[in-house]
Amino acid sequence: MADPLYISHESVLRSLPESPLLAVEGLSFPLVARGKVRDIFDAGEHFLIIATDRISAFDVILNEGVPGKGIVLTQMSLFWFGEASTIVRHHLVEDHTAALRELLADHPHLIPRAMLVRKLQPLPIEAVVRGYLSGSGWRDYVRTGTVFGQRVPVGLEESAKLPFPLFTPTTKAEQGAHDEPISLERCAEILGADRYEAVRDTSIRLFALGSAAARQARLLLADTKFEFGLDGDGGLHLIDEVLTPDSSRFWPEDGFRVGGPQQAFDKQFVRDYLESLAWDKTPPPPPLPQEVILGTRDRYLEALRKITSVRPSASGS
Repeated sequence: MADPLYISHESVLRSLPESPLLAVEGLSFPLVARGKVRDIFDAGEHFLIIATDRISAFDVILNEGVPGKGIVLTQMSLFWFGEASTIVRHHLVEDHTAALRELLADHPHLIPRAMLVRKLQPLPIEAVVRGYLSGSGWRDYVRTGTVFGQRVPVGLEESAKLPFPLFTPTTKAEQGAHDEPISLERCAEILGADRYEAVRDTSIRLFALGSAAARQARLLLADTKFEFGLDGDGGLHLIDEVLTPDSSRFWPEDGFRVGGPQQAFDKQFVRDYLESLAWDKTPPPPPLPQEVILGTRDRYLEALRKITSVRPSASGS
């Protein structure tokens, strides 16, 4: 019997470090990319992705990290890669747990925050799906009466449920830049008509899967983003992270009220604190107080506990 892809919430709690891991050191593999959160190493035939405890807001990496955040993100993604495998292929290598354990035998503390993945060609867009009117979607609706050019009913309030999930793709910006919304027509031009339809339809199915699981956990999935890559034959694969608090808005079902912002199991807690300061959202960032760091960690851990306690149908229905 194969090892499970992810570890339990209790095991994650036992793995939490006292101090945040802000940079990965001591590996013999070449570093090929460093994102806001993840460091990517060339492990020969595959890439090794390590999720650090770095946290960003408004596209600025903050000086402090959230201890164990990278572990939560990795384990939640591993959970979803397994659940989504009947909808779309993913980038994890076969026998992932055993392969990772062998590769990082001398660095066991990195295993809970690591993924060993195939070398794929990432698509140049981010596949955003929205089920509720929030964030940049709400701001665009207030400004234009549409959600990035897509028509929705008039008179909606903030956090209102949309009549159906909207696919609202964006560019994939370099670090320090902002992802920009693009029209469906532009997305089709970038990807080609057939691949665009595959990405759109797969994203909607994955969103349905995540929404169903969220409801079982008494959460609402407001919106999320997916990323995809291609193999040498042009086959589509789900990559990066999936339905985590970094890539998604999860709201508690209890207390949900249309007409304003919601509590969230994501880094909105950090954004709200930073919005209360006189900061222009450019480097250098202000320091995060300990209560904000620990409050953020608690929200991430609670999202992991709630989501991995359910077993959604991988049909995406």
